[in-house]
Amino acid sequence: MPYGPAMVFGMGAVAILGFLLALFIAALFLWMGAKLIGIHDASIGKAMIAILGGGILAAIVGALVGVVLGPFGPVLGFLANIWVIKAVFNTDWLRAFLAWLLSGIIAILVMGILALLGLFTIGALAAL
Repeated sequence: MPYGPAMVFGMGAVAILGFLLALFIAALFLWMGAKLIGIHDASIGKAMIAILGGGILAAIVGALVGVVLGPFGPVLGFLANIWVIKAVFNTDWLRAFLAWLLSGIIAILVMGILALLGLFTIGALAAL
């Protein structure tokens, strides 16, 4: 048997660490977007809560509404995600949306810069 308990534990530990790293990186982009928009009480911790809570709530709302109302599921899931950002950062709808939008733009810029430097290749993801 090539895979023993230590291998399974190691794979689980790597999965958990990878999830936490991805959560931190996504929160870092949301925090940067919130700071650039002018949300004063933005922090990395709040951004992590907004990313995790928004993702979970958007998935639940999107799935439940999607079963009943079809194409309105993703729209209401998106609005649920923006609502979580609004509630966590204690801001208005426009600033929450702009922080979300700017975080995506910052992430795209960072990936582009890393790709230009040869540190990250989007094409390498196709090999997975």
